[in-house]
Amino acid sequence: MTTRQRLLVLLVVILVVATGSTAYALAELRRSRDLSSRPPSVPTATQSALTGPRLVFRHTGLDQEYGVVAEVPLSDPGGARTFTGLSCDRVDATATAASCLRTKRGVVTTFQQLDLDADWKQVGQEGLPGIPSRTRLSADGTLAASTSFVAGHSYMTAGFSTATEIHQVGGGRSYGNLEGFALYLHGKRSTPSDRNIWGVTFAPDDDTFYVTVATGGATYLARGDLAKRTLTTIADKVECPSLSPDGTRIAFKEKVDHANGTWWTPAVLDLATMSRTVLTGETRNVDDQIAWLDDDTLLYGLARADEAGVTDVWSLDAKVAAKPQLYVEQAWSPAVIR
Repeated sequence: MTTRQRLLVLLVVILVVATGSTAYALAELRRSRDLSSRPPSVPTATQSALTGPRLVFRHTGLDQEYGVVAEVPLSDPGGARTFTGLSCDRVDATATAASCLRTKRGVVTTFQQLDLDADWKQVGQEGLPGIPSRTRLSADGTLAASTSFVAGHSYMTAGFSTATEIHQVGGGRSYGNLEGFALYLHGKRSTPSDRNIWGVTFAPDDDTFYVTVATGGATYLARGDLAKRTLTTIADKVECPSLSPDGTRIAFKEKVDHANGTWWTPAVLDLATMSRTVLTGETRNVDDQIAWLDDDTLLYGLARADEAGVTDVWSLDAKVAAKPQLYVEQAWSPAVIR
């Protein structure tokens, strides 16, 4: 084969590949447009906002409301959902405020944390250093925390790095990255260079919080003090803590051995006795920061194995062998407003 013949063959291959790629891209574009015009397959409400006890979450149905924050009454979680018009990757809410982590795509993709009031009106904005992961508000809605991935996309990714920050809602004081807080590991001051911090949950006093600290290949539950700017470890093998409404227990995900590699199972830590209960009735991988529906029931999101991008919120009694129940379909990032 001559050089000219080789060049002709290469050109034909390039044209075939390019044509195939273009056809695929056009097909995906048509699919995306079809999804963006499809109405939700779940019941929807016409009112502009809900009041009273309710669940706030991110809608994940493959339709025109994908990613939009929605609400349903706690008395009817499977009922008609009210959409707020706000798109978020992660959301948390109280009766007085909300926190929305979102990706803003453009020529340069950026990440933001929005502070919102009870009517979903923006009252503040913070830039995020990386991909949105977790957000939590204090019970009175005055403090907001965020966790972002600044390298990697999963806790299962080797070498991941996080940035976790706390600030006052509405543009008040910022406490900055928690890596700047003094860390006390096993009661002694420690300054490891490999520390990672994620998953804040606030105590009612607006000064104390709990968070995961990882260093040296181990994870710890740390108690934080905003006034003293300290983190003190109090237990090990705790990830993504969530304080119960009565303030007595921490729900979290515990890493367990599994044939498929890294796996997390819901667990509960009693803060008075430091005894832990692993909820073995849930056999799936729960890679989420758990929320409390009430003092006895947990909520968390799980991805559907057969429908990419779609997740559901499940409930689980905080008992060893309790079985999970579907709570809200096509939902993610649940937040309970009591």
